[in-house]
Amino acid sequence: MKADIIQIGNSHGVRIPKKVLEECGLRGVVDMNIKSGKLIIAPLKDVRSGWDAAFKKMSHAEDDVLILDDHAVSQWDEQEWTW
Repeated sequence: MKADIIQIGNSHGVRIPKKVLEECGLRGVVDMNIKSGKLIIAPLKDVRSGWDAAFKKMSHAEDDVLILDDHAVSQWDEQEWTW
């Protein structure tokens, strides 16, 4: 498919047909990368995608314990921190 690069204000753009946007799942904010001289536009992935399922799995396996004690006072807290 050919497309023209058009001027949009001080920038440039490419018109993407609605059917292409729908097929690729592109809407709102997208992720743009350049790889081997090619522009790649992809749907923006949710950075926390899958966290809910992972937390539930950890809970069922009783592996959801704190690694660090939130109430522990470190040497840095005692000697370095000033209010």
